[in-house]
Amino acid sequence: MGIAASRTAEKAASVRPVSVVDGVYNNIYERLMSLEIAPRARIPIDVIARDLNVSQTPVREALSRLEREGLVLKEHLIGYSAAPQLTRKQFDDLYTFRLLLEPEGARLAAQNMTPDALKLLEEAAADMGHGAPPVDRTSRYSRFARADAYFHDAILKVAGNDVIQSTLFNQHVHLHIFRLMFHTRVTQEALEEHENLLAAFRAGDAGAAETAMREHILRSRDRLLSAFE
Repeated sequence: MGIAASRTAEKAASVRPVSVVDGVYNNIYERLMSLEIAPRARIPIDVIARDLNVSQTPVREALSRLEREGLVLKEHLIGYSAAPQLTRKQFDDLYTFRLLLEPEGARLAAQNMTPDALKLLEEAAADMGHGAPPVDRTSRYSRFARADAYFHDAILKVAGNDVIQSTLFNQHVHLHIFRLMFHTRVTQEALEEHENLLAAFRAGDAGAAETAMREHILRSRDRLLSAFE
């Protein structure tokens, strides 16, 4: 085998496992977000591997990524299981936490906004509403949760306060709150509230951005409260 062919083979070998892991990760992630895999349910590695027709190695890697996001738990001698849902107290604490930080982040973002940053936010918002057609409703909802997390994180990056941005990012807030309720109302109303935020950013109005973010978080909290009824 020539050097060029050898390098091509090495590159293919290095890319293929990553794509397999991503595919396994996405499959389990969507099943967790749609509650097809119920909270606290065990996730046997061998069963997932057979279902997806892959070896156990990419399943382990995917579950390790999901563990870092807090969506699955690993217990010694037991293995992996889906994380429990947020309790009502955890939910209330999380939204109190968001209300303390994100409105201020939006205010700072409006002050620091540039044409390039605004374009990035507008593209992220457009992707949530009009992105490439997902396979089904489960994929659509799961993708929206991830895109919503990206949109909010992008705002905080523009804000320029690394402590606020990293603290919220590491909590994986949006993945956990979207997992509470599999419902299209959650996504449609959020899109409208995101547009209010973008309008404030376009106008460079820091006060309006702060208010729009606070209103968005309060409405998000109200939408998801029914998960505890």
